[in-house]
Amino acid sequence: MLQMAVSEQRILVTIDTDFGKLVFKGGEVHCGIVRLPDVRRDRRIELIKTLIERYGPQLERGAIITLRGDKIRVSLP
Repeated sequence: MLQMAVSEQRILVTIDTDFGKLVFKGGEVHCGIVRLPDVRRDRRIELIKTLIERYGPQLERGAIITLRGDKIRVSLP
């Protein structure tokens, strides 16, 4: 899935925590990742739009953004 997102130059949106491990420990290439592990399904689209608007430049530089509860963590490579 990560390779497909890269080939299409897309941000990967996931609830899975393994993608961060692939990037930081495995050195996998990506075009930005948004992780929403604790977000209810009905809130995800709204939050994704907000996160992309607010953190678009960081995502373009390869950030991984994680939303847990009310906290947002931006990890840059």
